Amino acid sequence: MENSDSDEPEKKRPHLNSLSPTMARSSSTSPPKNRSVDAAALQLQNQQLNQQVDKQKLDLQDLEAKMQELKDKQGSYDDFLITMNQLWNQLVDDLILLGLCAGGDQNALEILDGADYSRGSIPSCSAEEMFLFRLLQQDSLEANGNDEIVKYVEETLALRHTSTMNLLELLEHAIHAHREKTMNISHTLDGKISSEDAIIQFSKIDDMMEREVKNLREGIDFLHLKHKEYANVIRTYLSSHSRDQSEIRRITGELDDKMADLELKRRKLINLKMQKDVGPGILEADRLSEYQEANEENLALSKQLQEFQDEVKDDKYVLSSRLYSMLNDQLQHWNAELDRYKALTDSLQADRTLVVRREKDLNVKLESADAVRNTIDNSDSRIEELELQLQKCIIAKNDFEINMEEAVQDSGRKDIIAEFRVMASSLCKEMGMVETQLKRWKETAHETVSLRDKAQSLKASLSTKTNEQKILVDKCGEQVIEIKSLKALIEKLQKEKLELQIFLDMYVQESYENRDLMEIKESERRAYFQAEMLKNALDEHSLELRVKAANEAEAACQQRLSATEAEITELSAKLDASERDVMELTEAIGIKDKEAEAYISEIETIGQAYEDMQMQNQHLLQQVTERDDYNIKLVSESVKAKQAQSFVVSDKQALAKQLQQVNTSLESLKIRVSHGEEQMMALLIDAIKTAEEDRQLAVNVETVKWELADSEKELQWLKSAFASSEKEHVHIEKDIDDIRLELDNERSSRKNLEEQLGELNGIVAEMSSETGEAAIQKLQTEIKFCKNILQCSVCTDRPKEVVIVKCYHLFCNYCVQKNLEIRHRKCPACGTPFGQNDIRFVKI
Repeated sequence: MENSDSDEPEKKRPHLNSLSPTMARSSSTSPPKNRSVDAAALQLQNQQLNQQVDKQKLDLQDLEAKMQELKDKQGSYDDFLITMNQLWNQLVDDLILLGLCAGGDQNALEILDGADYSRGSIPSCSAEEMFLFRLLQQDSLEANGNDEIVKYVEETLALRHTSTMNLLELLEHAIHAHREKTMNISHTLDGKISSEDAIIQFSKIDDMMEREVKNLREGIDFLHLKHKEYANVIRTYLSSHSRDQSEIRRITGELDDKMADLELKRRKLINLKMQKDVGPGILEADRLSEYQEANEENLALSKQLQEFQDEVKDDKYVLSSRLYSMLNDQLQHWNAELDRYKALTDSLQADRTLVVRREKDLNVKLESADAVRNTIDNSDSRIEELELQLQKCIIAKNDFEINMEEAVQDSGRKDIIAEFRVMASSLCKEMGMVETQLKRWKETAHETVSLRDKAQSLKASLSTKTNEQKILVDKCGEQVIEIKSLKALIEKLQKEKLELQIFLDMYVQESYENRDLMEIKESERRAYFQAEMLKNALDEHSLELRVKAANEAEAACQQRLSATEAEITELSAKLDASERDVMELTEAIGIKDKEAEAYISEIETIGQAYEDMQMQNQHLLQQVTERDDYNIKLVSESVKAKQAQSFVVSDKQALAKQLQQVNTSLESLKIRVSHGEEQMMALLIDAIKTAEEDRQLAVNVETVKWELADSEKELQWLKSAFASSEKEHVHIEKDIDDIRLELDNERSSRKNLEEQLGELNGIVAEMSSETGEAAIQKLQTEIKFCKNILQCSVCTDRPKEVVIVKCYHLFCNYCVQKNLEIRHRKCPACGTPFGQNDIRFVKI
């Protein structure tokens, strides 16, 4: 460590020498010891040291790669040794248990106890060689060279192989002895013997069966004791493991404190050395300060690295896993889709309000257009009537002109001619006004046609928008259904997890391996030294990575800011456009109001014109009466005067009818004006209602946004829960596969035992005869009794598979699981309460 610390100022010397020639000149005036120092020589030394450091780094990298390869090979070798040792131990246990089942002596139990004792012992060796020594069942290695070690390993493996072969031979001898006994019994029973000999043989058979039952009971008791020992060992191991973990935490804390103290002492010692060597000059002082700053930075970075490693230690594997990366990508994709759909819903909500407003405005415009159309139709009919009246008036005017000419010729009164000319000019003006009004009404008719087309186009766009809104609502419903299905799936997975956890609690941690505290400390010390060696190399790399990460984060933030600003500008533009549309619509409404007022004023002017015409007609009638009086005097023109009088009377009647019609039309127009005012009031009320509806829609939009945020949070939580449940499901499936393999092995062994039992039953059936029926029945009852002992006492159908640790009563798995489903879980035999963790599987 000190060498590495002393190399760091050497690396920084060329940089300082290249920048400070004045300092070199000042150092030349120092004492004679420092005069021999040359900048070029120091630079060469620094370059050589840098090259050596680079070579050492390359060598270290090569050594690390080789060490990694060796570790991988060692791991595969250890895995192979573990599997071989497990299979070998299983073979030995199976041989011993088969020997017991075949009627062997009690030496098999002692062998099993010795094998368990040898397995439970911890060899005094390194962690790398522990599996080899467990495979050899030795605690130490009595050899020095590699050849001797290989020979010793081969000899121990041969000894273990011979011991297993001896067990196999013992099993074969036990099976042969059992067969000989059964053959002797069958021969004796097949032969003709006396009743006394039969009684003696049956008593021998009874003794033999009693011994076998006794051996089986002893074997079962021995297995119960071993089970208790294993349970105690597991408890002690768990307690020692927790103590070791707490001790490791305490030791690591003390180690960190001591390392910090050592670092402070080293810094103080370096400061003292530098203070002692103040004489070399300002250059060395600057280098010392830079070195101290670099050391402080390295310490701070190392502390940050340690904190970061402590924080990420648990989540490192999860974050680097392929499944997590895939799920993270899917989560980002769904978040992007959610943001996109949210933006679409917001835009559709904004567009919906605008479309509703436009629809209402269009409805108002359509109503006004219908009213205008009705007025135009009425005006057309009125124009036709007025044209007829004009024609009649023209005819009457012509007649009056003829009469006037005749009267002028007769009387020569000039004032009457002037009045008639004034009337003709006024009639021409009225006809021009009517023509201009007709032109205006035609223009309004064209405008109504264009407004109809616009209304139809807006209705089509509104229908498309409503269809899009329905599609989005359907998509939202589908997403809600997907969320519900995911919740149901998570609940199902949690139930499966609970069910599988029950199986895992039964088969968890069958064999544990204890490591010594000294080995843990040595491994920690090695790991700490390796971490210290790699810290200095990782400091600069971590700084660069942090700078890059900060730059990338800043760029991402800028991109997000630019995106948000663009969205804000777009929204402001949309808002301005909507305000412009509102202003345009208000202006259009004002224009329409002005046009309505103009129409009303025009109607009033027409009424006044008709009143003036009525007055003129009255005046004309007076003139006609005067002329009639004058014509009466004229005898020659009496006939013509009478005809003219009759014609004038008919015209008068027609004009009276026209006046009545004009009065009725005026009343209808007044009614329409009042109806238009009522429509305006209704439109104002609708506008107030639309404003209130807009406010309610804004409130609803805010509530929808809150609900979307809550749904996003629920979706993120569901995705995280789904990911964790999937991981747990994968682990549980792996454990289930292992358990299924073990179950298959147990079933195969059970089938073999059942086949052997069938063979023995066949032999016993062959041994049966008419004379030994009582003994056979007795044997069968004892066999049934033994089977009843091995069967569950609750259901009496299935064998005993599970033991309750609190009371050590045996039952089948189905009955115990059925009892676990009850709220008050008690043992069926003694009534002691128990839980899920108090259940263990037993091989009988």
